[in-house]
Amino acid sequence: MQTQKPTSRNPWAWVPSLYIAEGIPYTMAMMVSVVLYKRLGISNTDIALYTSWLYLPWVIKPLWSPLVDLFRTKRYWILLMQLLIGASLACIALTIPTTRFFQYTLAFFWLTAFSSATHDTAADGFYMLGLPEDFQAAYVGVRATFYRIAMIATNGGLVVLAGILEESGHGIPAAWSIALFVAAAAFAALFLYHLFILPYPLPDRPAKRDPSISFAREFVRIFFLFFRKKEIVTILAFFLFYRLGETQLIKIIAPFLLDPHSKGGLGLTTSEVGIIYGTVGVIALLLGGLLGGYAIYRRGLRFWIWPMVCAIHLPDLAYVYLSQAMPEKFLLINLCIAMEQFGYGFGFAAYTMFMIMVSEGEYKTVHYAISTGIMALGMMVPAMFSGWLQEQMGYQNYFLWVMAATIPGFIVTALVKIDPEFGKKRR
Repeated sequence: MQTQKPTSRNPWAWVPSLYIAEGIPYTMAMMVSVVLYKRLGISNTDIALYTSWLYLPWVIKPLWSPLVDLFRTKRYWILLMQLLIGASLACIALTIPTTRFFQYTLAFFWLTAFSSATHDTAADGFYMLGLPEDFQAAYVGVRATFYRIAMIATNGGLVVLAGILEESGHGIPAAWSIALFVAAAAFAALFLYHLFILPYPLPDRPAKRDPSISFAREFVRIFFLFFRKKEIVTILAFFLFYRLGETQLIKIIAPFLLDPHSKGGLGLTTSEVGIIYGTVGVIALLLGGLLGGYAIYRRGLRFWIWPMVCAIHLPDLAYVYLSQAMPEKFLLINLCIAMEQFGYGFGFAAYTMFMIMVSEGEYKTVHYAISTGIMALGMMVPAMFSGWLQEQMGYQNYFLWVMAATIPGFIVTALVKIDPEFGKKRR
């Protein structure tokens, strides 16, 4: 007799682990790669340019996201992509000690990024199919929290591990190779866990389509339905500019912390960066995300949108202070980074719920993927040139430029229309 597959499980059994699996490869490609290449002697200009190109899979994932909707289940795609991510991380570890490490590791970071972007599409769709709307709002803080825990484990724990290995006598390539093998093993464990634990929600099945319409026409129809939404120009402006200031920071923070005082940086060690930015900062980020999700759950997105846009931008002043004062007290640097990251976590909850609101409808998986793709485009293009711009301006002037780049975020927030009841707890 065949055992019936569970159509639902307690969300705590799978939401946290699913978003840990979503957070690890993204953090590896976007953040850990920056520290890795900085330690291997690559310039800020090249680091920012080439690692920013890794955003591209998240930008263009809407082009293949209909495949996730139209073929097989979201559960199937989640498991397949987790296998590919684990394999690609192992390949990065193998190629770090080679003479052409930059080219080889970038190639496998690309594989990680494409697999991760597809995994995100499936995981976010699975989340929306497996939970009702009020639970989606309630658990947005939970998913953000465990996404941030994944960031701690990678940008924090993994970087600290590499730093400890460096300090214990291993060469820099060998230390980072070992750290990447640890990441690959952790991802293999996540795959095995999800193979047995992920439920089989009844709505998780290939989307219905008219057999008389070709796949290509159906693909184009689903894609362009998104761009026929009301107020689409304002929506796109919000996606692109809400966190423009943060796009100028993301590739520069780690180099700023690692560079010596003679170059305008704070001169921290690899382990110290892992503690300050990858651990303390990410804990503050997840606490901000938890509070943001809960706040929206209690009073709705519209009520909190202005406090959240202030929270995501104004704490960027911490980097202006750090670059001008150049403090050496470890605790003070921690406090500054924690304040900025807490504000970012709190403010980003509004962005996440806005994307969910815009994606509501028959093709929510594809439309959410389009939303995140546009978000990634808004991150990729400014970040590509941030390294070159910083090297031209120096850290002090660059962080003043970051503050100027926060102004469009306030403008687009004033333009969007939000249902006062959206995201609010159902009575």
